[in-house]
Amino acid sequence: MIESILLIFVYFFALFIVAQVIKNNSIVDMGWGIGFVLVAWALVILKGNASPAILIITVLTTLWGVRLFYHILKRNLGKPEDFRYAKWREEWGKWVVPRAFLQVFMLQGFFMFIISLPIITLFTSKGSLHWIGIGLGIAIWSIGFYFEAMGDYQLKQFISNPLNKGKLMTEGLWAYTRHPNYFGEATMWWGIGIIALSGGSSWLAVLSPVTITYLLVYVSGVPLLEKSMSKRPEFKAYAERTSIFIPWFPLNKGR
Repeated sequence: MIESILLIFVYFFALFIVAQVIKNNSIVDMGWGIGFVLVAWALVILKGNASPAILIITVLTTLWGVRLFYHILKRNLGKPEDFRYAKWREEWGKWVVPRAFLQVFMLQGFFMFIISLPIITLFTSKGSLHWIGIGLGIAIWSIGFYFEAMGDYQLKQFISNPLNKGKLMTEGLWAYTRHPNYFGEATMWWGIGIIALSGGSSWLAVLSPVTITYLLVYVSGVPLLEKSMSKRPEFKAYAERTSIFIPWFPLNKGR
């Protein structure tokens, strides 16, 4: 695990330096997905004894991380610092550099380590391989990937239509859950956790999906977006008929 900690620390320290040079701490969001890809492949190269489960998780992580990196890069490239980080910069004043280092970059590095545990623990695994569980994990990951990628795509198409300016996205997957991309992200990590356990990983791997699900549902994902969405006049009716996280058929209330 020491190699993983050092890799993650160096990666986020490098991101921190770049962020201070360009005065934009929101690049940490661009670096989130691709960071997992770099850590996974670095471990495969350093350890050199990748099991089938490790290779499967590494490939799935690469598909997820590269897509997410491209999506956020395309969305943010050429734009000023994200409003959340700009607000913190203003609030932190002269302490912005040390607080950004600890509360933005190192904190995300800590969570990257926890969420990377499925692949990290597999390198010390001595358990047996269970292909049925691995197949189940891949299926669950695929569902999650579909929800995240399709949810992002549908939202992008909706926003790009001038006729939808100021409106709330309530179509497609967004008619079944108010946060299809967040649901998809959590589901993917549950799939990866199942693959890791089926590949002989310790139960530490379960900390990964538990952590990302908790963060998305109660901390940095759903609550922030719900607060923003609640300012729209149509949100109340939308919230009454649409599941907040786990997809379900819309209710007739509020129609």
